[in-house]
Amino acid sequence: MYDWLNALPKAELHLHLEGSLEPELLFALAERNKIALPWNDVEALRSAYAFNNLQEFLDLYYAGADVLRTEQDFYDLTWAYLLKCKAQNVIHTEPFFDPQTHTDRGIPFEVVLRGIKQALVDGEKQLGISHGLILSFLRHLSEEEAFKTFEQAMPFRDAFIAVGLDSSEMGHPPRKFQRVFDKARSEGLLTVAHAGEEGPPEYIWEALDLLKIERIDHGVRAIEDERLMQRIIDEQIPLTVCPLSNTKLCVFDDMRQHNILQMLERGVKVTVNSDDPAYFGGYVTENFAALYDSLGMTQEQAKRLAQNSLDARLV
Repeated sequence: MYDWLNALPKAELHLHLEGSLEPELLFALAERNKIALPWNDVEALRSAYAFNNLQEFLDLYYAGADVLRTEQDFYDLTWAYLLKCKAQNVIHTEPFFDPQTHTDRGIPFEVVLRGIKQALVDGEKQLGISHGLILSFLRHLSEEEAFKTFEQAMPFRDAFIAVGLDSSEMGHPPRKFQRVFDKARSEGLLTVAHAGEEGPPEYIWEALDLLKIERIDHGVRAIEDERLMQRIIDEQIPLTVCPLSNTKLCVFDDMRQHNILQMLERGVKVTVNSDDPAYFGGYVTENFAALYDSLGMTQEQAKRLAQNSLDARLV
């Protein structure tokens, strides 16, 4: 079944490039940039990938991102991810990047963007993988900081298609960023946002009504609010669901509890994505395989999930 799932044409709509930094590349970049790491080897780092919640993961995620320093580093990170896409027949990707993770460390915005964008352009030419890049704001920082990042990004407006919102959800509702999302839309950008992962259904309502998003990233807690579920179904608002991430971060205690197929059968436009695959144990095909292994996903359901991802593309 894995090979059949792998061969399905798919799009990935919820992927953090920094979260695709595999331990082997992390160590290679640390050596190249002469950065001391708190782990002795790759296996010691992998053993640290045991998270009880989103914040514990984010602490490690930001520590790992510190090895990314040069344009070549960001190119290598993105290219390694695109090779995974090619191997798994992901024919289109719309990855997130978090400029604040890097500019706050003194890395110029253009260094981050140029490395990522060149790899994406090369991926389209050499691997046949189309793309649309999404600039994400870190929600644990202020909206003022998000505005600063947006202004830094404007000289490179044509390099990305949308803005998003990620990082620690609890205590940082979407309404906190309404003005900067209004500004982004006024510049012709589309909008997406993480909501309803750890945060309540109310955060999804805010993302829809205040941020006017095109897609909900995660959104699995929508099922707790029947009126919200009906709206998502009626308006066919896509959800970019990340099954392995949801179980790794204890949104669900066990994959057998996941609600993605339940929502699919209700008529929700759910999609399968990998989120931060280096940390959560798998890329897109592994996420599909987990649904087959734990939930008994049928081939017909897999085809619908894959088609949903292609239909929910922003570009």
